[in-house]
Amino acid sequence: METKLEQIDGINTVFLSGEVDLDVADQAKEFIANQMVEGVQELHLNLKDVSYMDSSGISILIESHQKGAKNGTKVVLKEVSKSVLKVIMMAKLELVLNIG
Repeated sequence: METKLEQIDGINTVFLSGEVDLDVADQAKEFIANQMVEGVQELHLNLKDVSYMDSSGISILIESHQKGAKNGTKVVLKEVSKSVLKVIMMAKLELVLNIG
């Protein structure tokens, strides 16, 4: 997994790529959490280059959504890859997560 950050107009966009699984879950969670700093009203998670995501990756998305709600940061999933979207839809998480 690789991570990248872009900051434009008060929106932090985290780009994840590769496989997001148990082996990298802690690294991904920490990287995302570090972007939810004071003053960031919206955090985008760009998942277009994520080839695989297991349940630990899905857990990161849910935890990020919950932490953002607590901190006043809207977390939005952007350009979700087909493989990740399939997992999200199977778990009916499109009803909970912000997908834009």
